[in-house]
Order: sequence, then structure tokens, then C-alpha cells
Amino acid sequence: MYRPNRRVLVRSIDDISLEEVPTPQPGDRELLVRSTVIGVCGSDTHAALGHHPFIGLPYRPGHEVVGVVVAAGRGAEDFTPGTRVIIEPNLYCGECDQCRSGRYNICRHLRVFGCQTPGGMADLFTIDAGRVHRVPETMSDLQAALVEPLATPVHAVAKAGDLTGRAVAVLGAGPIGLLVLAAARHAGAARIVVTDLLDTKRERAVRLGATDALPADADDLVAQAQAVLGGPADVVFDCVAREQSMAQATDLVAKGGRIIVVGVGAAGTTPVRLDLVQDREIRIEGTLMYTADDYRGAIDLITSGAVDAEALVTATYPLEEAAEAFAASLRPEHVKVLITAAAP
Repeated sequence: MYRPNRRVLVRSIDDISLEEVPTPQPGDRELLVRSTVIGVCGSDTHAALGHHPFIGLPYRPGHEVVGVVVAAGRGAEDFTPGTRVIIEPNLYCGECDQCRSGRYNICRHLRVFGCQTPGGMADLFTIDAGRVHRVPETMSDLQAALVEPLATPVHAVAKAGDLTGRAVAVLGAGPIGLLVLAAARHAGAARIVVTDLLDTKRERAVRLGATDALPADADDLVAQAQAVLGGPADVVFDCVAREQSMAQATDLVAKGGRIIVVGVGAAGTTPVRLDLVQDREIRIEGTLMYTADDYRGAIDLITSGAVDAEALVTATYPLEEAAEAFAASLRPEHVKVLITAAAP
């Protein structure tokens, strides 16, 4: 029986639909993949709201994707049909100076599958075989769907240096903030304070191992946080990336400390107290996506039980209810919303 290949199209947060597209055929070194689980990322809802600085509307999402190989093109035959895979969505040139140095996550010509190109929020899609990782046999599809989101915090924590015995602050207790918390704990941080506006998110952060979680809008936030940490934070992970959070990060961090900007800031200017940055020798560093090493690290954290991926999944929707999934992802009670695609 004929079944169309459905793909999600986002024109705006209020206009999300399924379009019928031809089933693609894998080219050389490409795989035809059937989606099984797709995550709705904060970048997806950010883009749908028209706020993402690097994703224009309309777009066809799906960069957090787990699937099963249906067919392999010439040169990709080592991926046999039935192989479960996770997509690593950064599409890099392989030729620029950053790629040649191994930092392909900041390729000069970087595009992201499902952001600047049609993604995997579809029944079937094609992807270069070099952009997938095999799913370990011991890992469920639901756990595998958290590998991509976790790889970003793994990369961010690695950039922060040795966290053994350190005092850490994580600003924002959304999915990425909670995964930064998990990665920082595993990296040996001694005390971790998390901030958020919502009680429910702060409570979840404590359940997941934060030393304490504080209201992000508290007038005396810095004093409260430093009391918990025993002084200024050695490292602050800003998973919000707004004017208020950057101001708090600058006040929270120790002299000679680091601020790692993990959240995607809005386009435009975010004021920073450069006098404090200069006077205290504060290092402010951005972090973008991940490399294959970070994927392997994320897989290890999940398979070892160090990160309980399933505890972060708060809702699942079928592909035909993608609009409802996006709406749910915006609601504060949810951490990670997943979309499931039915088997043919």
C-alpha cells in the first residue's frame, strides 16, 4: 500500500504542518534512514518563534534524530539495512583551517542538518554516512535521542578545563542546563548551584544532583549562590545568554574564572561589564555544538548510567502531532519533548 513520505514544515510557531515529499534515494556515501525518534530542541522553538539568529523561516527541522538505515548508497555499504544510527548534524566543508585543525564544529562554512538544510523530522531522509554514529545495542532509541543534546554540554564542560573539586554555577535549568549539570557532576565539580525562574525546574535540578537551585530573579542571587558555593564560582555556564544572565555570570564568577556561553543569544547587542572582565581577568568563551569525541562521551555517560536520559523526557508525540509537540516544548513543565515516527 502506498504511503507518502511526510516531512515537517515550520513557517511559524502557529503554522507547523506536514508536507508530502518524494522518498529520496541515497547517493554515493549516503544513507536512506527511517526516523524513529526526533527531539524538539530549544533551537527549534526559538526558530519557530522567529528569534533564532541563524535559522530563517520557513525551515524543515530535525537535527536530534535517531533512525534505522533502510538503504545505503555506493561506498556506504558497511551500514546494512536495520542498523540503528544517531545523526551528528553539523555539515562541514572539511577543507577550511578550522576543519583541518579538527575543530569542524566551527567550520567556516558550517551548516546544520535540520536548521539550514531539510532535516530528519520526517518519515525518511538521506544523510552522508560520515554524519552518523551507530547506536550501541544496550541503548534504547529514547536514550539515543538524548545523545545529541548531551553532546553540547559535554563539549562545553570540556572547554571549561578540569572541574575536579571546583565550584560551578549553571544559569538556566532547561534541557541544556540540566545536561550541563549532569556533565559537570561527572567531571568532578564539588559544588554546583543552578538558577532558574521556575520552581519546578529548580526542584528538578536538585533531584538531578545540584547542590542547590536558586530563583534567577532573586535580588540577592549572587550572595545566595556564593554562600552555597563557599565563594565565587570558578566556572559559570550561561545556558540562557541574555542581558540579565550575563550580568549575573560576571558578578558570580571568581577573579581569573571562566564564563562559558552555552545558550543561543538573540541577535543584536548584549551589554557586558567590560570593566569587570578586564579588572578580574575573566575569560568569556563561547561553545558551539560538538565533535565526534563529544558524541562518544555523551554515549558513554548514558550507557554507564551517569546520565539518566529517560528521566528528562517528559512528553512524546507522533509525527502527525508535530505542532502539538512544539507547543508542549514551550510549556514550562516540560524538559525534553520527543516526536516518534511510526514504522512502515
